[in-house]
Amino acid sequence: MKRRFPGRCLLATILSIAALVAGGFAAPQAQAADKLVVLLDWYVNPDHAPLIIAREKGFFADAGLDVELIAPSDPNDPPKLVAAGKADVAVTYQPQLVLQVDQGLPLKRFATLVATPLNCLVTLEEGPIHSVADLKGKKIGYSIAGFEDTLLSVMLRKNGLGLNDVTLVNVNFSLLPALLSGQVDAVIGAYRNVELVQMAAEKKPGRAFPVEEEGIPLYDELILVARNDHLDDARLPRFVAALERATAFLHNHPDEAWAAFAKAYPDLGDAQNRQILNLTLARFAQSPGALDPVRYARLSRFMAGEKLIKTGRPATDYAVTLKEIP
Repeated sequence: MKRRFPGRCLLATILSIAALVAGGFAAPQAQAADKLVVLLDWYVNPDHAPLIIAREKGFFADAGLDVELIAPSDPNDPPKLVAAGKADVAVTYQPQLVLQVDQGLPLKRFATLVATPLNCLVTLEEGPIHSVADLKGKKIGYSIAGFEDTLLSVMLRKNGLGLNDVTLVNVNFSLLPALLSGQVDAVIGAYRNVELVQMAAEKKPGRAFPVEEEGIPLYDELILVARNDHLDDARLPRFVAALERATAFLHNHPDEAWAAFAKAYPDLGDAQNRQILNLTLARFAQSPGALDPVRYARLSRFMAGEKLIKTGRPATDYAVTLKEIP
């Protein structure tokens, strides 16, 4: 039997490839990353950490994505712009999505960033309000009419009060200044991972009443939505997989993750934002693409019962689990 000489064959192959390249046949170039535009719900903050870490640690790039994160000039605009086809993805909130779908926006949630409510009612710890029942006759500040005053109404009702027992004050987005200055006695719509940290820094610690402990169904605070007819976009499952990697990295390497976040946004790299991120870690969705349909249907029924929407809808009207990447 004739012997083979693998070394000579390998050499011949290398020489052949070299000749092709020298003759003008260039080696294949790396494929360009797919652009994906994500509109945030607000200016960048620690609640967005999985998105920031996925970008800064190269997880989006590994997934073949070039993700652009854009903070809105008006926080109400991102879902509308995505619905109009002006961007690919928007960060919004589960209660807002229920309202938006009821209004006819063609949007669905395909991933979750923060999987628990952050919203709460906050008062001064040293003040006279030790329970929701103590709010009778008090002034309560709020920012957004609709869902927030409904939350307050339900919380009061659970404690034997009604909206006519309190005075509502629209403080726009100045919840904390209004509370610390004494303009109001409590605020609804504060985030337990943010305002409480800021109040402690001001040497005026706060007391929080979580909405889910006062008659409000559990819901996802921050979610990602896309147009209904774009949910088969092959970029989205890769985007979700990168977010999952980023969330795991945040848990496994919190110091390195914080360093990456602070390097990307030096103006947020202070001790206060570090504490906010630490408080938020346990609330990030560790499986961002996972869906709890019972939760979505339950919130829809609740909002219909409170007359915020016309009728409750099944979870499939609001949310989807993306198809697995082939």
